[in-house]
Amino acid sequence: MNPYKRTALFPVVLLLLLVGFPLCASAAEDHWVGTWATSPVALPDASSKYGLEETTYREIVHTSLGGDSSRIILTNEFGLGPLTVNSAYIALRAKGSEIDVANTRQITFNGRTSITIPAGALAVSDPVALKLAPLSDVAVSFVLPAQAIQQATQHSFADQTSYTAPGSVSGAKSLENPTEITNWPFLKGIDVRADDKSAAIVAFGDSITDGAHSTRDTNQRWPDILAQRLQADKKTKNLGVLNEGIGGNRVLHDNTGPSALARFDRDVLAQAGVKYLILLESINDIGHAQDPVKPYDVVSAEDLIAGLSQLAARAHTHGIKVYGATLTPYVGAKYSSPAGEAMVQAVNHWIRTSNELDGFVDFEKATQDPANPTVLSSAADSGDHLHPADAGYKSMGNAIDLKLFTK
Repeated sequence: MNPYKRTALFPVVLLLLLVGFPLCASAAEDHWVGTWATSPVALPDASSKYGLEETTYREIVHTSLGGDSSRIILTNEFGLGPLTVNSAYIALRAKGSEIDVANTRQITFNGRTSITIPAGALAVSDPVALKLAPLSDVAVSFVLPAQAIQQATQHSFADQTSYTAPGSVSGAKSLENPTEITNWPFLKGIDVRADDKSAAIVAFGDSITDGAHSTRDTNQRWPDILAQRLQADKKTKNLGVLNEGIGGNRVLHDNTGPSALARFDRDVLAQAGVKYLILLESINDIGHAQDPVKPYDVVSAEDLIAGLSQLAARAHTHGIKVYGATLTPYVGAKYSSPAGEAMVQAVNHWIRTSNELDGFVDFEKATQDPANPTVLSSAADSGDHLHPADAGYKSMGNAIDLKLFTK
């Protein structure tokens, strides 16, 4: 090569490196962490409930971690065809369906106010300059134009009142005569931009993580209690909590939503900024396998332990610390049995002693009757002998050692 050409090229290469370096550094500055999330499932829509006519959805969610900017995630992961969404907004919720207009921002996707999400996909919005405080109510509003929807993607049990209204009114301060809904259709998560020390904790489980039988609109699920405690402690206030519970979910078989093994990548590994995992699954596998009336999908304790081990290994591959949570008492529930109780104790023993986990949370101890440890205490029991009441969820949230999240 001509020495002159080599000398002439050097300043050009150096200039490109100098120009390119700040661009790369700038892109790395944004650290996104989930502040709220939910686990989607499929909802066949043979009656055309969704997409029959243009409809505004205003879905209310509760943050865990705060941040100076935010973005939303919409989902069509279980859709059988493309999903079009128009005119989306994020806002601080005032009350009911009313939003704080001064703290409302329009959402765009690659600069556009409308997006068509392919079947099986999700969409992450552009960042918006809306500061979200920890533990605050947020409204995500969007318009679903009339379209053919064979199968919707939604979270069935929100334990939270949201709203719909006819037409395109997503930017309105309040919705006129809205219809109340208690699910979260097409909305999957909210992320915030936070400092690089911030991270998310995923609470992964079934209805007991989802918050079944807790008081609606009061955020009394055990992951909510954990989020409140984290924010009250200066050592952990940089952590968000993402509730990825699905009522009826099982480790090894599909039922309400895909099995834990099938949905793990979507609901845990793909979450923004996840660093910790609390794993509470198996009771539905056990209850149905050992149902005294109609057992089905029979599995053993060893099968369940192998499944939980797989989840831990997959999380560890991505640098996520895994904390097992012992199963809460279930004797007296409709599908309880002596054989099932033996399986509960085998799984709980593994959780307490396994070196495949980074630690454990003893939810069984937190909710059991001291005089009869195989049943929920009267204070913890919602009445069905399976799901905790608000007091039981509070005991679970308070049983978690916050030092697990300073390691």
